[in-house]
Amino acid sequence: MEYVTLSNGVKMPILGYGVYQVTKDECERCVADALKAGYRSIDTAQSYFNEEEVGNAIVRSGIPREDLFITSKVWVEHYGYDACRASVLESLRKLQIEYIDLMLLHQPFSDYYGAWRALEDLYEEGKLRAIGISNFYPDRMVDIASFARIRPMVNQVETHPLNQQIEAKKWMDKYGVRIEAWAPFGEGRGGLFENEVLKAIGAKYSKTTAQVMLRWHIQRGVVVIPKSTHYERMAENLNVFDFALTDEDMTAITALDQKQSSFFSHYDPNMVEWFVNMVEERKKQHDSSKEKKNW
Repeated sequence: MEYVTLSNGVKMPILGYGVYQVTKDECERCVADALKAGYRSIDTAQSYFNEEEVGNAIVRSGIPREDLFITSKVWVEHYGYDACRASVLESLRKLQIEYIDLMLLHQPFSDYYGAWRALEDLYEEGKLRAIGISNFYPDRMVDIASFARIRPMVNQVETHPLNQQIEAKKWMDKYGVRIEAWAPFGEGRGGLFENEVLKAIGAKYSKTTAQVMLRWHIQRGVVVIPKSTHYERMAENLNVFDFALTDEDMTAITALDQKQSSFFSHYDPNMVEWFVNMVEERKKQHDSSKEKKNW
C-alpha cells in the first residue's frame, strides 16, 4: 500500500474501501471482506446509515486499531457547534472506536462554520486525528481554509476521468488540502468502463479499465475509495501497485476531461433546494421515530 501524508503529518492510505450505497444488510459482510482482501482504510458517513455495521466488522476483524484508517462524515442536519459535536460522539459510539482518523463535513451548506469549530475542538482533544471537508468547491474551500483556525486537511469531491477537477486540485494543492475522490469510476456514467482509450491502455498492462482509472488517480496524488460488494473486485481494485502509466497514457486520459459533473452541481439553486428538502424530510422521519419510541 502507498500512503499520502496530510498537512498535519498523519499518514493516510491512498487507496481505501468506500461503503456509500452499501446496504445495512450487506455492509458488515462487505467491510469484513474488504479487510480480508487487504484494505486498511474504510470510508463511511452518518448519512449512509451503516456506521454501526462498519464498527461491527472492525471489532470482529481483530485487526489492531492503529493499523486501520477510519473516515466518516457529518451530515448537514447535524451542523452547528453543539449538534456537530454530539453527532461525532455518536459516530464514535456506533463505530465502537475511541478516535476517528478523518472526519469530514459532508456538504457546504447550512452552518458549516459552527460545525467546523466543533471538529477543530474535537481534533485538539484527540477524538479526531484529521479533519476535512467534502464537496466544497474552490471558492468555499479557500474561504474555510483562510478563515478557520485549523485548515482542512482533505477535500473529498467528485473526481474521475470525465470530471478531473484540474483547476480545483490546483487550489487544494496551494492550500495544502489533499484531494480525495468519491466515485473514482464516475459510477460508470458516460460509458467509462467501456471507454476505448481506457481499454487500450489497460490492454498494454493486462489491466481492467477500473484498474487503469485507479492507477491514474494514484499517480495524480488523488486518494481513492472504490466501492464494490464483490470480493473478487475488491481484490482486483487493490491490485494497482504493480504497474505505472506512462506520460503518454496520462495525457490520453487527461483528454477525456469534460470539465463538468456527471451527477449534480452545488452551484445550481435547484440542487441546493433538493438538499434542503432532503434534510427537512429526514428531520421529520427522525422526529416521528422518536415519538414512536416514547409512545
